[in-house]
Amino acid sequence: MARLPRFAAPGQPQHVIQRGTNRSPLFVTTHDYLLFRECLLSAIRRYECRIHAYVLMTNHVHLLMASDRVGAIGRVMQSVGGRYVRYFNDRYDRSGTLWEGRYRATVIDTEQYLFTCYRYIEENPVRAALVKHPADYRWSSHSANAFGAEDVLVTAHERYVALGSTSSTRQNAYSALFRAALEPSIIANVRDATNCGWALGSAEFQNEISASDRRAARTRHRRKLGV
Repeated sequence: MARLPRFAAPGQPQHVIQRGTNRSPLFVTTHDYLLFRECLLSAIRRYECRIHAYVLMTNHVHLLMASDRVGAIGRVMQSVGGRYVRYFNDRYDRSGTLWEGRYRATVIDTEQYLFTCYRYIEENPVRAALVKHPADYRWSSHSANAFGAEDVLVTAHERYVALGSTSSTRQNAYSALFRAALEPSIIANVRDATNCGWALGSAEFQNEISASDRRAARTRHRRKLGV
């Protein structure tokens, strides 16, 4: 079956997932995480992309990112992938690809589902039973978004900025979103949309994306999504 082209949607955030082949580790030591961050920072600066949320898991990566340039996200992923695989293969005396195929992505309806994706990404270590709270996981954007920790990878989305008039009110409002975990049905919808390359949002939003890219942006049967 031919692979569907990804939606262009310049300026619209996208949830991006890149997995290790056969679920093999992408990171073994602290240096690996730091080098990946360095590769990612260099690429988003070069191709003018913004990262709003991220988590680096042991065998996969989640990014909530956007760019006003068509194709920029793909170039970021290609740049990071090539540079990091060369490093990883040299360091661990291996060869071949590190990735499970091409990255997966879904374009996000910011009006309804932006913070759902923030939470989905930053709660990933909790769902994986690595930590009890997102704040306990080092390799994510949660400390920056919830507590104002400095993180050069993170750019605040305009809807995040609208959470409050000061940094402390924004952080408190953001932290409050994590008082309860996402419902399983919502988690399943985010996964389905990302793995299948559908748009994640309202029917109106999906119709707009379909019209702009001239292909279907949703499945025939949709679970009810929440924020």
